[in-house]
Amino acid sequence: MYLQHFGMRSLPFSLTPNTEFFFGLPPHVEALQVLQVALQTGEGFIKVTGEVGTGKTLLCRKLLNELSAEFVCAWLPDPYLTPAELRAAVAQELGVSLESVRDQQHLSGLIQQRLLELCAQHKKIVLLLDEAQALPDDTLEALRLFTNLETEQRKLVQVVLFGQPELDQRLSQSNFRQLRQRITFSYQLRPLHDTEVGAYIRHRLAVCGYQGAPIFNDAAVKLLAKASRGIPRLINVLAHKALLLSYGAGMASVTLSQLRAAVADTEDATPVATHRWLWTGSLLLVLLVAAGVLKGVAW
Repeated sequence: MYLQHFGMRSLPFSLTPNTEFFFGLPPHVEALQVLQVALQTGEGFIKVTGEVGTGKTLLCRKLLNELSAEFVCAWLPDPYLTPAELRAAVAQELGVSLESVRDQQHLSGLIQQRLLELCAQHKKIVLLLDEAQALPDDTLEALRLFTNLETEQRKLVQVVLFGQPELDQRLSQSNFRQLRQRITFSYQLRPLHDTEVGAYIRHRLAVCGYQGAPIFNDAAVKLLAKASRGIPRLINVLAHKALLLSYGAGMASVTLSQLRAAVADTEDATPVATHRWLWTGSLLLVLLVAAGVLKGVAW
């Protein structure tokens, strides 16, 4: 692709959440600090919400990597579970054998026994759920009941919910008022500001080994920030396409016309003024580059 052309070791704008690329921008640092402080209290639910693509999964993985050995974490990346499936998933994450389970009541007893064992070892148990807005109603209630498990000193489980803004809408319903009252800490991830977008791009390029002159000038960063609305996932998509176009044209930096073409080829990007002929031809160029036709380069 364009790695050798720009002198990079790896793709700088991959969509896969990779903690190697974590950058200490204010919204993510603040969210991480809230989570770390909240988990030290050992009480209730913790909620982090943000628009699609703002970095919730990356934040979740960063938290998992940074928690000390006193924490035992159960991470459920796919929350679309029935209450029975939720209990089974939590049991497996905590190392509970499911082979001899007779029924749901028995499984709940085994989970509680395991939690008490971990508590006796002075461990703090944390249940993290990504994409929590997809949790069915009865599973949310089952999750609340998990937090009823406690000793005389503290709760046995803390729950961290990562979700889209729809999670807030669901929890505002009256049937979830008991769960809502147990949310002790919450944080809402915001999109990046224009200056943060530039720092974000430079950081990811540096992590991948790029050392040359700026590939995205100030005007390109400004356009990229506007088209992406400061959402990291969209920044990655647009920047990657723009680099493909720059490479295909044999250039050392991204032009505004190439970036406009990338925007026109990305459905969720905020449209910018361009010419139909420009982005159609550029899209064909992207496809040719991706197929390894240009310059005889294979992926």
